[in-house]
Amino acid sequence: MSELPSDPSRRGPGDTPPLQQPPLWRQLQLTAAALASIRAGTSGSVAFEAVEPALRPGVQSLGFQVLRWLGRAEALRRHLAKRTPPPLPDALLCTALALAWNAEHAPYEPFTLVDQAVEAAKRNPATRAQASFINACLRRFLRERDELVAATDSEPVAQWNHPRWWIERLKRDHPRDWQRVLAADNAQAPMTLRVNVLRTTAASYLTELETAGLAATRVGPSGLQLARARPVQQLPGFADGACSVQDAAAQMAAPLLLEGLLPEKAQPLRVLDACAAPGGKTAHLLEMAGTGAIEVTALEVDAARSRRIDDTLARLGLQAKVLVADAARTDQWWDGTPFDAILLDAPCTASGIVRRHPDVRWLRRESDTAQLAAQQATLLAALWPLVRPGGRLLYCTCSVFREEGSQQIDAFLVHNTNARLLPSPGHLLPQSGSNARGVPDNASGDHDGFFYALLEKRPR
Repeated sequence: MSELPSDPSRRGPGDTPPLQQPPLWRQLQLTAAALASIRAGTSGSVAFEAVEPALRPGVQSLGFQVLRWLGRAEALRRHLAKRTPPPLPDALLCTALALAWNAEHAPYEPFTLVDQAVEAAKRNPATRAQASFINACLRRFLRERDELVAATDSEPVAQWNHPRWWIERLKRDHPRDWQRVLAADNAQAPMTLRVNVLRTTAASYLTELETAGLAATRVGPSGLQLARARPVQQLPGFADGACSVQDAAAQMAAPLLLEGLLPEKAQPLRVLDACAAPGGKTAHLLEMAGTGAIEVTALEVDAARSRRIDDTLARLGLQAKVLVADAARTDQWWDGTPFDAILLDAPCTASGIVRRHPDVRWLRRESDTAQLAAQQATLLAALWPLVRPGGRLLYCTCSVFREEGSQQIDAFLVHNTNARLLPSPGHLLPQSGSNARGVPDNASGDHDGFFYALLEKRPR
C-alpha cells in the first residue's frame, strides 16, 4: 500500500466543502467501511482499493490517520459506551473519535467531524438505527473531551496506539528504544526515490526535481527524499525509468550484496532474488551492477505479484529471469548451478514499515511472529546450499522484532559452521540508522525498520 499525500484544510462548523470534494459525511462512511473491513482481517491495501478511484485519495488519507490513532479511539469508545456496537456503527464511531480526539492534529474541526459522522450514520441503512447512539456518544465526547482523554492516558494501547503484545515485545527487544519506535510508527513516512544510475545520477536528477519545483535532499548513494510526497506522475521521467519509489533502508540491500563481488569474475554473476515482488530490489541489483555484469533470477510464489516484477522491470528497461515458484522448494526450479549471491528478503510481520502500512499493527497476531520465523528458517535452510563457496547470502526482513532478525541469524550460524557473518547493519529502527551491532559508519537517516545480515560461505 502506498500512502497518498493529502493536506485537507481545516473547516469550521458552517463551512461548505469545496465543490470538487465529496461531502465529508460520504468520506467518513467510506473510511468506516474500510476500517470495518480491516478489523475483519482484510489488508489495508485491499480495503482502500475497493473505494472508487475519485474518492480514494481522501478516504485513504483519513483512513491512515484513523489507523494511527485507533488505540486511543477504542479506549475512548469504551468510556462512552457500555457495550461494543455492531461492527459498522462501531467503525464509524471510532473513525470520528480517532480523527477528533486531538484538535491540534484533526483534519477538520472536531465539531464538524462529529456533525458529519452523525450525518453519515443517518444516510446509511446499515447504521441508521445506531445514529442516535452515535450522536449521543460523540456529543458527550465534545463536552467532556479533556476529561475523557485524560482518563485514557494511562492505558498503554491508547497512549501508543499499538496492540499490547506488540508494545511488550518491543520493550523486550529494544529496551532503550521502544518508545521511539512506537512514536515513529505513528508518523507519516517520507517519500524516498531511488535514482536509476543507468539513466542519470542522483545529483542530476536532484536538479531536475528542483527545476520542476519539487524540493528534495540526498539520502544514500542514489537516493533522494522528497520534502513532500507527490503522485509519481509528477516526477520527471518516472514513466521512462528515471527513478523508483523505494525507502532508504530498502536501498541498502543491493550495495550490501554486490559490493566487493562484482570485480571478482569476468563472467556475469549469478544472482538470485528469492522473494522478489514487487521487484524494487531486483531492479536495484541490475541498476547497480550495470549492463551484462549479473544475471538475475527473480522468484515469486504468487503469480499476480510476479506480474508486478515484470511491470517494474519493463518500466526501467531491465531484464531478469522471472519465475513463479516457491523458493523453499528448490527441486522445482533450481537448475543445479550454484549462485554467486542470493538476496533473501523473507516474509515477515512487516513490523518495521508500520509508518507506511498502519493497518499492519492491527492485523497481526502475537502468534504470527513465531510462524513467520519458522518460515524464514525454512527458506534459509533451503537456499544456503545453493550458494557457491565464497559466495554470499543477504538475509533481510522489514521487521524490528529480534525473533525475525538477530535471533534468527544467531540460530542459523550455530547450525551452519560454514557460514561467516560479514559486517552488516543488523537491526535498523525506524527513523534511526544507529545500531551497536552494525556497520559503524552507517549514516543516520529517515527510513523504515529493517534487519540485514550478510552471510559468506567459507571456501572449502
